[in-house]
Amino acid sequence: MGREYPLAPIAGVGGIVLRDRHVLLVRRGQQPLMGRWSLPGGVLELGETLTEGVVREVVEETGLQVTPIAVVESFDRIHRDAEGRVQYHYVLVDYLCHVVCGEMICGGDATEVCWAARAETAPGGPYQLEPLTSTVIEKAFVMEEALRS
Repeated sequence: MGREYPLAPIAGVGGIVLRDRHVLLVRRGQQPLMGRWSLPGGVLELGETLTEGVVREVVEETGLQVTPIAVVESFDRIHRDAEGRVQYHYVLVDYLCHVVCGEMICGGDATEVCWAARAETAPGGPYQLEPLTSTVIEKAFVMEEALRS
């Protein structure tokens, strides 16, 4: 089954990796959102759990080994073409993650990787994140603060 014009929704994961009031971002190298900044993540492989998938995707795209802490949000990401047909349909689960080890490198289908300050992830900020991405990042920062108190 292809990712473009799929016959059914495709399951995927994202890692909201926080460190020192910064979040790990990647520039996407594939559609949808090619060239845009987003969270590291991708499609689950057959037989892989959600947490195994987020760990694998983060290390593939960033070189960082992470531990998933908690689910931040689950949602549909549906993109329609000019005729209104479903071009992409992902069911995504984003996890708050902490770095265990590793050296930050760019890999997988990411073309760049960086740490962005919390304020830079707001809608209209320098990374021009999708509004939903900004929302789940902020939710993760709030969760992280609650865990620390």
